[in-house]
Amino acid sequence: MIHITLPDGSQREFPGPVTVAEVAASIGSGLAKAALAGKINGKVVDTSHQITANSPLSIVTAKDADGLEVIRHSTAHLLAYAVKELFPEAQVTIGPVIENGFYYDFSYKRPFTPEDLVAIEKKMAELAAKDEPVVRRVLPRDEAVAYFEGLGEHYKAEIIASIPSNEDVSLYREGKFEDLCRGPHVPSTGKLRFFKLMKVAGAYWRGDHRNEMLQRIYGTAWATKDELQQYLTMLEEAEKRDHRKLGRELDLFHIDDHAPGMVFWHPKGWTLWQEVEQYMRRVYRDNGYQEVKGPQILDKGLWEKTGHWDKYRENMFVTESEKRDYALKPMNCPGHILIFKQGIKSYRDLPLRYGEFGNCHRNEPTGGLHGIMRVRGFTQDDGHIFCTEDMIQGEVTAFTTLLQKVYKDFGFTEILYKLSTRPEKRIGSEESWDKAEAALAEGLRASGCEFEYLPGEGAFYGPKIEYVLKDALGRQWQCGTMQVDPNLPERLDADFVGEDGARHRPIMLHRAIVGSLERFIGILIEQHAGALPAWLAPKQVSVLNITDGQADYARTVAKTLLDQGFRVELDLRNEKITRKIREHSMQKLPYILVVGDKEREAGAVAVRARGNLDLGVMPLQDFQAKLAADIASKA
Repeated sequence: MIHITLPDGSQREFPGPVTVAEVAASIGSGLAKAALAGKINGKVVDTSHQITANSPLSIVTAKDADGLEVIRHSTAHLLAYAVKELFPEAQVTIGPVIENGFYYDFSYKRPFTPEDLVAIEKKMAELAAKDEPVVRRVLPRDEAVAYFEGLGEHYKAEIIASIPSNEDVSLYREGKFEDLCRGPHVPSTGKLRFFKLMKVAGAYWRGDHRNEMLQRIYGTAWATKDELQQYLTMLEEAEKRDHRKLGRELDLFHIDDHAPGMVFWHPKGWTLWQEVEQYMRRVYRDNGYQEVKGPQILDKGLWEKTGHWDKYRENMFVTESEKRDYALKPMNCPGHILIFKQGIKSYRDLPLRYGEFGNCHRNEPTGGLHGIMRVRGFTQDDGHIFCTEDMIQGEVTAFTTLLQKVYKDFGFTEILYKLSTRPEKRIGSEESWDKAEAALAEGLRASGCEFEYLPGEGAFYGPKIEYVLKDALGRQWQCGTMQVDPNLPERLDADFVGEDGARHRPIMLHRAIVGSLERFIGILIEQHAGALPAWLAPKQVSVLNITDGQADYARTVAKTLLDQGFRVELDLRNEKITRKIREHSMQKLPYILVVGDKEREAGAVAVRARGNLDLGVMPLQDFQAKLAADIASKA
C-alpha cells in the first residue's frame, strides 16, 4: 500500500503506484480539473508523475505561485510550437520562465515583424484550443542528440550534447511539436488561455557576442483574464512613466553615443541630482558617518589582492601608465579599507562609519544598458562600517530604521526585507556564520521588520540583507543592502588594537540606502510620473505675466521667491496666458503663479497647483509660507 499525506495532514491510501492526477481525482472532480502539477518534498512534478512510495503531496493549481510558473513554462513551449507551425525553417533554442512571463530564442532567416507576432499569438490560441495532451518521454543523451539532428534542430542537439553522456534527457510532446525540457508542464494545452506576446529583441546564442544573433520573443502569461489585463494596464502606465521618455520631455538628462552608458545631466536634472545627494549628505552627517573620498584609478595589485582582478576583470575598465596597470574602480570598498588602515585604530574608535558618494565604472554589456537605470558610470551612496561581531546587530537596527525614514521621505512606504544566508561554497567558521546571520535577523526584528530568508543566497564571505522597495505600480526595486564581510579586511590586512592590547580583524559592513544615484533617480522619476514633490522638483514654481504691464511686478515676485531660496522660473514671453499655463503645466511644476493687474495692485498672486487645481488669489507672503511648508513636509 502507498500512503499519500495531503497538506491538511489527512492521508489517502492506494494499493500500488499512483499518479498525481489520480490522487487529485480521488479528492474530487473539481480538483482533478484544476490540477496543473504536484509538489512532492518541495519538488514540482507533472500530474502524470507516478508516486511509488509513501509521500507528502500537494496538488498545484493556477492559484499557486508554482502553478503560475508551470503555466509560463508551458506557454513558452506553446510559443515554440506555434512558430514551428508558421515558420518550419525556424530553429528553436531555449525558452525559460522570467519575471512576469517567458521568452523563447529562435534562429530564422529574417527578422520577425509585428505582424508575425500577431499571427504567432493567434496560432498559439488555436493550438491551445485543441487541448492537446502534453506527454513526457525519456531518451538516452546520444539518442536525443541524433533525434534532434534528424529534425534539423542543431541548437537543441548542441545543448543536449553538452549534457554528460551517461545521463538521460526528458522530452515533452504536444501535438506535432516535441521539445527538450526538464519540466514540469501542464497536462494539456487547454490549460493555457491567458497570454500575450510582447516584443522581439536580439540575443546572442548562449549569451556570447561572438556567436550568432538570435531573435528573442517575449511573452507574458497569467492564471486569469483579470490578472493578464491588470498586468497589461500596469505596462501601459509604466510606459507613460518611463524615465527615459520623461527625461527628454522634462529636459533632465540624455544618453549619447559618444559615451555609452554614461549620463549627460542637464541643468534641471543636475538640480534634482543635487537635491538627492545633499539630502543623503545630511543623512550621513546626522547619523555618525564621516564622509571620505577615494581616487578613481587604483593599481592592479590592489585588485589582485581583493580578488576582483581574477573574478571581475572583464567588467573593469583598465588603463596603463609608465608600465603600470590600473583600473577604474568598480566599487569603493578597497579604498575605504586603505583609509581605515592609516594610523592605528583602537577598539574605542569602533564602530567607525565611512560614507562616500563614490564614482564607479563597470563595463556593462551594451545590450544590458537601460537609460539611467543600468549604466557604466554611476555614483553610489556608499558606506562602510568597521566594527566587531558584537556590534553588528546594533548597527543593523540603526541602519534599518534610518533607511525606512529615507525611503518614506522619497515617497516609498512599502519595503520588503530579505535575508540571504550561507551559500554552499563559503569561507569562515560555522560559528561565525551563525553569529552573523543571527545578528542580521535580530537587527531586523528590533526594527519591527518581517522578513523572508533566501537560503544559500549570501556572498561567499558573509550573509546580507536586501532592502527592496515597492513603487506606485507595485514593481520591486532592490536598492538598499547590508552585507557582513570579514573577508576584505583580511585580504587587505586591516586591524585594530583590542581591549586586550592585541591586534584584531574588524568586521566590515557594506551598506547602501539608495545605491546608485542614477538608478535611484530613475526610480524616483517613474514613481512620481515626473511630478516630483516640491522639495525635489528642479523648478518649484513658475511666474507668468498676462501682459507686458505686469512684467516688472512678475520680476519682483520671482526675485522675492529666489531670495527665499526657492527654485523659480520666470516667463515674460508675449504669448497668450492660456498657452503659457499649458506649457508650464506639461513641465509638471508644483505651482504656477499668474499675475495680472489685480494681483499687481494687491501685492498678490493667483496660484495654480499641479493637476490644474485653482487655489485662488493669495498674498505673496501666504504663498511663500505654503511652499515652504510643502518643502519641509516632503509631501
